[in-house]
Amino acid sequence: MSGRKEKIVVIGGGAAGFFAAITCAQNNPEVEVILLEKTTKLLSKVKISGGGRCNVTHALFNPNQFIHFYPRGGKFLKSCFKIFGATETVAWFEKRGVKLKAEPDGRMFPVTDNSETIVNCLIQEARKTGVIIKTGVGVEAIVKSNAGNAFSLHLTSGDTILAAKVLVSTGGNPKSQNYQWLSNLGHTILAPAPSLFTFNVPNSPLKELPGISVANARVKIAGQPLENEGPLLITHWGFSGPAILKLSAWGARLLQDINYHFTALINWIPDYTEETLRAFLTDYRKQYPKRLVVSNPIFGLPQRLWKVLNAISEIPDQTVWAELPAKNQNKLVESLIRAPFEVKGKTTFKDEFVTCGGIALPEINAATMESKLIPNLFFAGEVLDIDGVTGGFNFQAAWTTGYLAGKAMAG
Repeated sequence: MSGRKEKIVVIGGGAAGFFAAITCAQNNPEVEVILLEKTTKLLSKVKISGGGRCNVTHALFNPNQFIHFYPRGGKFLKSCFKIFGATETVAWFEKRGVKLKAEPDGRMFPVTDNSETIVNCLIQEARKTGVIIKTGVGVEAIVKSNAGNAFSLHLTSGDTILAAKVLVSTGGNPKSQNYQWLSNLGHTILAPAPSLFTFNVPNSPLKELPGISVANARVKIAGQPLENEGPLLITHWGFSGPAILKLSAWGARLLQDINYHFTALINWIPDYTEETLRAFLTDYRKQYPKRLVVSNPIFGLPQRLWKVLNAISEIPDQTVWAELPAKNQNKLVESLIRAPFEVKGKTTFKDEFVTCGGIALPEINAATMESKLIPNLFFAGEVLDIDGVTGGFNFQAAWTTGYLAGKAMAG
């Protein structure tokens, strides 16, 4: 080999970029791998995710099941996960001294419960494999050249870097114009839309109950084929929790189209249908005729929530079950299984923020992450039109696509 090493440039210092750079350098020590990050911070999303614990992946080790947690990109990832999925991710980190543990809901974290463990592992591994890391270096344009080096990268500093292969792993972005430099290359960009957000309910009758949660509720968007079940959290601005976040991911495009203005119907007791609920209440009345309705919550619902649902159903405080009028009981049934809340807007958090949209997947080779339009140009992570629900699925897509791109670039 000649004295000059082949240059491979990774654009973006997040989870996918680091994983690709490390994999590439490990698989081919003969190349020079340069990682460029436009900010001064590396792995910033890894650092803040999961409340600073980093939800690395999900304890679901069958690729065929894993793909069902991606509103966009699941089918594309199926073959990818068979090569490098959750099993391989756990093994990769353990081999480098970072043990992961699974929580009851399947989310996997480092046993230290500290995201710094993951950040340090990736930075150390990159240095150990000889990856050259440059921060504060942004790329304005990728120009395909006809010379021996396939690309010249125009940097924000005014400098240029020549590279034989380039990986773009710049993450998702809520603004379409931020993808312009990639559409200039001829790639199709699917317009971005926020995913994983909470619902704002400005006139919520539950506003006085922030912090109260229900272990399992079903949330449906009125007039739309969208519903989801799971833990729900009442906040001072509306609703959050996995039930809401997952629903927002599956409905990302649709909810953007209706400008985040819709009616959410909440079933606080999804184990019941209207029929079984009415039958239960008939029996309950016979069993506890003298019991006060308002001060004795049923279905395991929190006392304060039960009280508000009773107020919505216009049940006076001193009413006992034997004297509850039929019209109020009907209102209570509605409040329990179809409580309507007018949603006006959304709230996104930096640590959970995910964007759907990005590079169109039909233009990418799933085995290598290489562009089908431009040889030696690769993509990984959230810049692709891939997004998962909350629970470690977005990081797994980053590790997987980064690994496949890194291996292919090394080849």
